[in-house]
Amino acid sequence: MALSAAEREQFLAEPHIGALSVTERPDRAPLTVPLWYQYTPGGELWVRTVPGSRKMKAIDATGRFSLMVQRTSPTVRYVSVEGPVTRTEPDSPERAHEMAARYLPEEKVAGFLEFERTRIGEHIAVFLRPEHWLSSDMGAF
Repeated sequence: MALSAAEREQFLAEPHIGALSVTERPDRAPLTVPLWYQYTPGGELWVRTVPGSRKMKAIDATGRFSLMVQRTSPTVRYVSVEGPVTRTEPDSPERAHEMAARYLPEEKVAGFLEFERTRIGEHIAVFLRPEHWLSSDMGAF
């Protein structure tokens, strides 16, 4: 059963692992990668990535991407959004901390941020305006 607008936005706001898909080449299926994301109901969805990554190059080329999140318990539920990139911004320590704290236990955040800063390097934030939604709760019937 499809979720209501409020249900799908609330589900997307929860800290699930997202599967981002973006067209990389016209002769292949989309590039799909797992990643962390942030969303506030009624607002934009945003992700962080490395500027020269394959996904960022593809996002730059197409100007849009999709993101799907799911759970398997207590029922199978998913939400998928697709839409245009509204902007990219340089990352900030505050934004990096917000994302890490969303997904990691408090005692792991500082170590992760240090690893990311010293081993992975520069990040940018990519913002998407959800334009198309697809959702369902397969146990809600």
